[in-house]
Amino acid sequence: MWVARRFMSLIARREFRYLNCTCCWRSRIPVAGFETLNDTLSSSTTPCDDNKSLDAYYTSEQRGVILQLLNNAAESELAAVKLLRGRKSVNIVEYRTRNGPFKNLESVTNVPLLKHKSAVIVFNSILNPPEKKEKRKVKIQLAKFIRPEVERTWLEEANSIVSIVCGVNKIAWAHMDRGMNVLEWKHEDCHNFLKGTYMASAYLDDISSVVSHLPTADFFVVEKTSISLQNTALYPVMAHMRTVEAMLFALLEPRYTQPDNTAPPKVLNMMRTAVGRHFGLMVGDSRTSGAQAMQQMMTESVTQKIPRVTFPHNLLVKYRNSFQMGGRSRGEELCDAMLQAVAFYELLSESS
Repeated sequence: MWVARRFMSLIARREFRYLNCTCCWRSRIPVAGFETLNDTLSSSTTPCDDNKSLDAYYTSEQRGVILQLLNNAAESELAAVKLLRGRKSVNIVEYRTRNGPFKNLESVTNVPLLKHKSAVIVFNSILNPPEKKEKRKVKIQLAKFIRPEVERTWLEEANSIVSIVCGVNKIAWAHMDRGMNVLEWKHEDCHNFLKGTYMASAYLDDISSVVSHLPTADFFVVEKTSISLQNTALYPVMAHMRTVEAMLFALLEPRYTQPDNTAPPKVLNMMRTAVGRHFGLMVGDSRTSGAQAMQQMMTESVTQKIPRVTFPHNLLVKYRNSFQMGGRSRGEELCDAMLQAVAFYELLSESS
């Protein structure tokens, strides 16, 4: 009994102190006789006073800025504010549509998922938006899209290139100079490609015919496809592409080999995925059609004073209907040969 009276006496002499509740930032929890943090909370945390609304902690100018954004910003703009991405931005738009604009900051806490602590973080983010860091443009190394490696000066001094793309039944090429002027743009059917049993002599006839029609250029850029080895159904296509690629290298390179071996290689590979990324055509590891990009460049050649690519009038007329979206044949090889030529010069410029 004496022990119980002694314990109650000690409690009676203890002074109650308070801890701020971190859930609502408004109520206080009494704690008897223990060291607490309620007197030493950082000044950067949200002030909490039972007798004040959220409006009391901001100046009239600050309240105006916050309410202006919350009452007028579209859902996408609200989503850019800290904590408002996702459902909260949708709730704000729905709430003000039903109830009209927010008249004060305290009314924002009526929005689902936006209680006092979240609301304060949102308000402070509106008043002090994070600085947007400028994205540094990463310089692309030549080795990332050109094989074999070639000295930059040789590429920069080249007057023109021929971009070559192989399909399952044709080969297309685009001849372009370094001023981004299209000099020639053609494709040729290869009737022996993927027809029954593979015959090396038949392939050689088709590819030799194409090579004989190619114009003279400083470099020949052959597309390097990236077919997944995991898809066994594509093995015949992969073997076909590699065969055509090897024959093009074999037939083109000896025509320009110098006796002293000081000249650079004339036949280069360009990675198909690098071209796809350059034009924003990649979806995961797959590349989509560049027909729309091709149509835009052809249109700009006529409508823009300084177009990205300059096409001769006769080629615009000849191929104006070759890249219609949804068409049965969109001239994919022609399209890819031109996109590869454009990407070659633009990536070369970006990597300098």
